[in-house]
Amino acid sequence: MPLRREIGMKLLIYKPLWGHVGDLAEAIEQACAAGFDGIEGPAPADVGGRADFASALAGAGLGYLAEVTTGGGYVPDPAATPTQHLDDLRRGIERSLPLAPRFINTQAGLDAWDFATLVSFFEGVVALEAEFGIPISVETHRSRPTFHPWITRDLIRAVPGLRLTCDFSHWCCVTERLVMDDDPALLAEFGARCHHIHARVGYDQGPQVPDPRAPEYATAVSRHRAWWTAIWRSRLEAGCEAVTCTPEFGPDGYLHLEPFTGRPMADLWEVNAWMGARLREWFDDFR
Repeated sequence: MPLRREIGMKLLIYKPLWGHVGDLAEAIEQACAAGFDGIEGPAPADVGGRADFASALAGAGLGYLAEVTTGGGYVPDPAATPTQHLDDLRRGIERSLPLAPRFINTQAGLDAWDFATLVSFFEGVVALEAEFGIPISVETHRSRPTFHPWITRDLIRAVPGLRLTCDFSHWCCVTERLVMDDDPALLAEFGARCHHIHARVGYDQGPQVPDPRAPEYATAVSRHRAWWTAIWRSRLEAGCEAVTCTPEFGPDGYLHLEPFTGRPMADLWEVNAWMGARLREWFDDFR
């Protein structure tokens, strides 16, 4: 292990704005109190809002990861064309760049397209990365072309420059199992393309366990930890100076609610802060 200590690869953790209740100042306060390194979320739509956002981040010493969705929202419009998706991505990049993001994280494309269309589309994504000179990382996400591990495998083989934001929780739900245990070689292949991790824990019947602190979900948490560690190992061997993770437990049907009352089964920020602390511990153990 001395080589790892000598290399000194860093872990950078970001707070998601998705699910945050409160204003930006409160989000920044939470991120700082939890020892996070930055904020991940969409850039404000207006110029003044972007300027205020940039100033607030700089004042707190926090970094920024830009989130861009295409096709009309988090769940894309099935009628939106690949050209429209690429146009959305372009506009999102242009809106984000004044905030000096570390990279662009995107939910892009549609799961219903045929494979030839998918390859052409993601070649367009890689071309935008070259045009703007900023990394673009594509989420593995339901409703998107990357909703399934073996389709995603074929895509990264067909589009060599494609970077991934690995959120394995979606694949656990889609395949009804802790799927990345199926094939260590496939996990290594994704690790080589992984640019960012969304550290949410999924299980066989959903993309988010009700509470990762609960003992009944210990196995799911342990397996996700093992997969993330494999990615860190791959990034270390590639000579990366830093790896990025966003604890991304979220609302909007992800967070389990008590029947009839609608009360959340867990406090969302407590869960994300807990996951951030665990990531620090696990990364230290890895190093």
